[in-house]
Formats: sequence, C-alpha cells, structure tokens
Amino acid sequence: MQFPESWLREFCNPPLTTAQLSETLTMAGLEVEELKPVAPPFTKIVVGEIKEAVQHPNADRLRVCKVDVGQATLLDIVCGAPNARVGIRVPVALVGAELPPGDDGKPFFIKVGKLRGVESQGMLCSARELKLADDHGGLLELASDAPLGQSIREHLNLDDTLFTLKLTPNLAHCLSVYGVAREVAALTGAPLKSPDFPVVTVGCSDKLPVKVSAPDLCGRFSGRIVRNVNPRASTPQWMVDRLARCGQRSVTALVDISNYVMFELGRPSHIFDLEKIHGSLDVRWGKQGEQLKLLNGSTVTVDDKVGVIADDQQVESLAGIMGGDATAVSDDTQHVYVEAAFWWPKAIAGRSRRFNFSTDAGHRFERGVDPCQTVEHIERISQLIIDICGTADTVCSPIDDLQVNLPAAGTVNLRVARASKVIGMPLTQAQCVDALTRLGLPVTQSDGLITVVPPSYRFDLQIEEDLIEEVARMVGYNNLPHTPPLAPITAKILTEAQRSPFAVRRAIAALGYQETINFSFVEERWEHELAGNLNPIKLLNPIASQMSVMRSSLLGSLLQVLKFNLDRKAQRVRVFELGRVFLRDSSVKNTDTTVEGFHQPMRVAGMVYGRTDELQWDVKEKGVDFFDVKGDVDAMLAPRKPTFSPAAHPAMHPGRCASVLLDGVVIGFVGELHPKWRQAYDLAQAPIMFELELDAVLQREVPVYKAVTKHQGVERDIAILVDEKVTYAALMEAVWAAPTAGLLRGAVLFDVYRPKPAKDPDGVAVASVEKSMAVRMTLNSQETTLTEDQIDTTVQAVLISLISTLGARQRG
Repeated sequence: MQFPESWLREFCNPPLTTAQLSETLTMAGLEVEELKPVAPPFTKIVVGEIKEAVQHPNADRLRVCKVDVGQATLLDIVCGAPNARVGIRVPVALVGAELPPGDDGKPFFIKVGKLRGVESQGMLCSARELKLADDHGGLLELASDAPLGQSIREHLNLDDTLFTLKLTPNLAHCLSVYGVAREVAALTGAPLKSPDFPVVTVGCSDKLPVKVSAPDLCGRFSGRIVRNVNPRASTPQWMVDRLARCGQRSVTALVDISNYVMFELGRPSHIFDLEKIHGSLDVRWGKQGEQLKLLNGSTVTVDDKVGVIADDQQVESLAGIMGGDATAVSDDTQHVYVEAAFWWPKAIAGRSRRFNFSTDAGHRFERGVDPCQTVEHIERISQLIIDICGTADTVCSPIDDLQVNLPAAGTVNLRVARASKVIGMPLTQAQCVDALTRLGLPVTQSDGLITVVPPSYRFDLQIEEDLIEEVARMVGYNNLPHTPPLAPITAKILTEAQRSPFAVRRAIAALGYQETINFSFVEERWEHELAGNLNPIKLLNPIASQMSVMRSSLLGSLLQVLKFNLDRKAQRVRVFELGRVFLRDSSVKNTDTTVEGFHQPMRVAGMVYGRTDELQWDVKEKGVDFFDVKGDVDAMLAPRKPTFSPAAHPAMHPGRCASVLLDGVVIGFVGELHPKWRQAYDLAQAPIMFELELDAVLQREVPVYKAVTKHQGVERDIAILVDEKVTYAALMEAVWAAPTAGLLRGAVLFDVYRPKPAKDPDGVAVASVEKSMAVRMTLNSQETTLTEDQIDTTVQAVLISLISTLGARQRG
C-alpha cells in the first residue's frame, strides 16, 4: 500500500522524523518497503502568470511571453509549449534555477540565453521537466489562485515522502491511511484525529428497491440516491494529487470520490448511474452462463460460486470486486446510486483471480472490511459528491440500510503467563492491558486473564496467539531480549568413510556436468510415464496445474531441463541434480525429521545428450552412449567398485538399462531413454541418464596401507571363449575368485572378439553364440621373485575358475 506522509500526519502527527516513523512502523509489523520523495530536488522554481504571449519573430513554433513572478518587472521568456497562453499560472524556473537531472544524471541549470535572437530570462516548465509526471503535452497549469512568486515545492507540497507498506494478510485494518494512523497513534501515543461524518440534508424520499438473496455473500447493504449531480465537474487538484501519490490515476470526479474514500477509510464503494438500473437490485450468487461486461472492458462469465449485483434484466456488478460497464457513470449521468456493503471475506476470496485480474476493492474485501460503518462512509461520500459535483438542485435521499447477516462479536482470552512464555520475556498484566488498550481493543480482566471483544474492523483477532502477537507488536520486536541458546552446540563431523553432498557435487561437476535445481512439484503425467508411479502424492493446493504432485524420481525434472535447452538450440547438454524425492511408505513414523507414511530420500541423477566431447579438431565427433555414462557413474563412486546388471526401468530402454549395485545392493539405474518417450518428447537422439541413492554415493572406502613390493611383477594373458551372455562383471568375479594365494595383483579385460557370422544353407547370416574375451593379469609376490612354476600354477588356477564358473574354453 502506498500513501503520502502528509496525509498520514493529518490524522496522527507524532514528533518523529520520517526515518523514525518508518522504523516504528516496520518494527511493529507494518514493513515499510520503500521511502520515496514525491519530487526530485530542484530549486528557484516559482509560480508565475503569463501576462502576454506574442509570436516569436524568427520561429513559427515559439512564443515570447511576459511573465509575472511577483517581482517588480515582468520577465521575458521564450517558450514553445502549445498551451502557453495569457492568463494561466505555471511553474517558472528563474535564472540560476537547478532542474532535476536528465537522462545523463547531470542537473540542468537555467541561464540567461538567446533563442533565435530573442533573450530569454528563465524557463516555463512542464510536469515532465520537473519529473512530476510523464506527460509532456505542455506546461503544467496551476490553480488560478496560486500565489505569484511562491515556491512550487511549497505550493504543490512536494517536500513530501511516499510510504510503501508491505502488509501481511492479517493487517487488513491497515489498508487505509486512517488505519495506518490508528496504528501510529497506538505505537507512539500521539493523539488520533478521528474523522467526522456529518449527516447530509435529506431532500427527497426516493428509494431504490434492494433485496439481499444471499446472506452468506452479503451481510449488510447500504445505499442512497443522489439526484441532479454534475458529472462533468473537475476533481479538485488536492484530491488528484493524493490519488496520484497513492498510485491511482484520476478518472472522473464521481469515480475519484469513491477511490478517495477507499484509500482514506479503507471502504470500497460503488456509484451506479441510477437511470441505467432496470427496476430493483438483487444481491445474489450468479447463475451458470450469466455474462457481464466490466469497467475494465473485459467480459466475464459467472457461475453460482461468484457473487453479483443484478437488476431486473441483467447482472450489473461483480460483488465486492468490480462494477459493470452497463451502469457506469458518464458525462451524461444526472442521478446516481451510492452503494457501500459488507461482503463476507470467504465469498470474495479468490474470485477475481478466476478471471485473471485483481482489484483494490477485492483485495480489501477478501481480507475483511468493517461491517459497522457503511452508513457513515456513505455520508462521507455523499458530502464529497455535494461539495465537488453538486448543483443548486442536488438532493439526497435517506440511506437504505439492510442488515441481514453481520458477524457475531466473539471473545478472545489472553493468559498473561502464556504470553510471557510465547514472547520469551517477562510481562505483567498491566503491560498486556496497556498494549491492547492502546490498540483500541475493549478489555476486561481478572487475575492472570484478559478478555477482549475484537472490534468490527479486526477480522484477524480470533485466537489467543493473535492477541499475543498484538502485545509483542506494541512492546516492540526490537525490545525483545537477546537470549542465547542454552543447548550445547556440537559440530557434526563426517567420518572418513563418508563424504559431503558438496563433495559429490564437485565430483560430478568435474566430469563436465552442470547442476540444476528444480521444483519438487511436478506434472502427474511424468510420474505415470517416467517413474511408473500410478499413485503419486497429490498436492491439496498446487501452485499450477502442471505442478500438482510430488516427484518420486528426478528424471522428469532433468528431462524438462534438457528439452528447455534443446528448444533454445543447445547441442550438447550434461546436467545433474541432487534433490529429494517423495515416496509412500507406511512403515515411516512421525519424528522430528520424518512424516508418517512418507519416505523422503535424497537422490542424485544426471542426464547427457549430444556429443561426447566439445567440438575440437583433434577428436572425431562421437555421440554419447551408454558406456560413457556408465564410466561417469564408475568415476563418481570410486574408489568403490559398482557392478552393473541388466534391468528394467519405466523411463529407460528395455535393452539398454542396467541396475547399479554396491555390495550386492541395488542403489539405482543407468540407461538410455525409452524410445517411446524419446518420440513423445521429439528428441533427435536418445539421452543417457542415471539416478542413484545419495546415501550410497556418500559412502566411500577408507584407503588402507599396503607395502609396495620390491620385486618385479609379471604379466600373463588368457584368451577364452565364453557364451555371448557372459558379462564383464561375471568374468572379473570368476578371475578374482580363483585360488591364487595372493599372487594375482591386477586383471584387465583388453580385448573382446566376435567371429564373423556364419551362413546357413540358405545363405542367411547366423549370429555367433560365443565370443572371445582376453584378460591381462599382473602377478607379483611380497616375499620373493616369482618362479615359472608359481606363474603357471596361478594362471592355471584362474583358467580352471573360468572354466568351472563360466563354462569357458581356452582359445588356441
């Protein structure tokens, strides 16, 4: 909410500077988001009147003006503004004046100069040149009674400050200048000037029939007829200025009056053109399919969940949100109907967002507006209409006040001991009573107990904690004691066998991946397709339709990141994420870190697309494949040695997917994207992905000292024929399972050979059922140099293990 400081000080003027007032409001929970001067600094600009304006002898678009600025002589000033004419009063920058800085940031000084041969002794200013507005249509015209020679800053009250408050939803009573002033009076003890609502003279007995058919929508509806108004009347400059400083542009006098009272008192209201109302008004819920053209020009279709004000023929207004175009006041309006109502907050909340717009009125009504002062506020609006738009024939009817369903006044109890415990400082009952009384809350008390009946404008006071908050605000958050924690604090030190998530991030980044951070809320379709989760955890109030469930896999988020980058012509993408997933698990119980029925483990996932390496002349271009990412997983888990086993995963290719095992336990999957999802996401090639349990990745083996042998090692090669289905992991397991008495120090698969396919009698190629695998072994001993017998015995032991375990045959 934005308002000028001067308007606030008309209601309550504490002996505080602007900065002190801002700090007081902020520390009371009314955060001052911005302090901004109404006008930039400038000097020696005064009110002047054009006494003569003649055509410049050497320029068609310039005039030579004689200007009276209250000095003994008139000033000759050359001006090119189209509205420079005799009789108007405008800002005049005298010689030596400093204007606001221009686009280059440098101030502009006024000197005596010549324009096309005519001397100019100053400058006539527009609002844009003074940085008061963006309008550059001509000179800023001032009131005809503006004192000549008076400083413009003083005349237009430009030495003012705009306050912008960032209010929480429970502070609806502060959505007006008077509401903020009420808070300032409570905080500082300065006197509060309460507004008067004199009753205007009733001059006719006319009455517009009104019926409230929906008490759960409207609790009170007040209105009156005002006849013979002048809709073409000009809005007074003081009202235009105040509205502008609240961020509201001037429209017409009648509309400005309604907006002014809303900012002044927090009461949204509406003024109908009486002659455009057909018959009577009915306050009700909408009917399916009814349409209404609004004041903003859009046409909306309502249903039975949206409140409306309708006449005998059509819907005329969205209740509590915006009026309709059909009954809007215009320059031809003669008679008006002024309406002020109490709309139940729950009946207004969220309705305007259904139509993709918001209004100041809806913002206030959905938080709660005082139901007890509709009549008084109509009196205030009526008086302003008479003062600004009144004619000799203007008359007002009596106010028709329908009270059908007002909020019941309840009581809220505050225990002083409870308040002291929650706030964290000792409080006396007298302090609590003083704080609540300063806020204008009616208080009754007994020993240790305070009872409050919240006033009608305080919708936020419902439970004991609400009153405790009010006490804390009045005491001042900056006055709360600084109590250090009493619990012992010990650093959480990781063991050597565990690394931090940050170390994992650095390790993956070193492999050429870039980290992404994504929402835990994802599209339900991803869960069905990519995670095989037909019963995901759904959100009760999703922030968007495509973010309606909690993810059980990180792959959907990474696939979205990949698609986003590919759509922007990225050709090589390598991304990863460390994040939490959410799974149903009935075995999980409620603790400080868990939620009953839900398992929330951390996982690490990555996705690779495009070339293996960046484009370079020394390496032949090659697309990334399964084994590249498998190697990255190996490097990530090193020095632990994972094994890989063929597996199935909903997101991965059925023949190019493997489970990742550590010590025989599955910790994740690695594989190529399934062809049907590649086609669904319109990818030119299949990305390779992995997803692992983070807890397993964090574990690592602590290095153990082994003495370096002093003897020379020996290498021997074995080539065997095995079944095509034998995997590398099975081969290595059989090699290391051989009884070698510790002489086998290393084994590396260095060759895989498949013979050319043979052809059957029909000439059709037949795939080989065997392949050749060659292993190079390193043998050594800690005690002595190996003999040929020891070497042959060790090689034979490995060969026997391969034959017995894999059914291998030594290749000749």
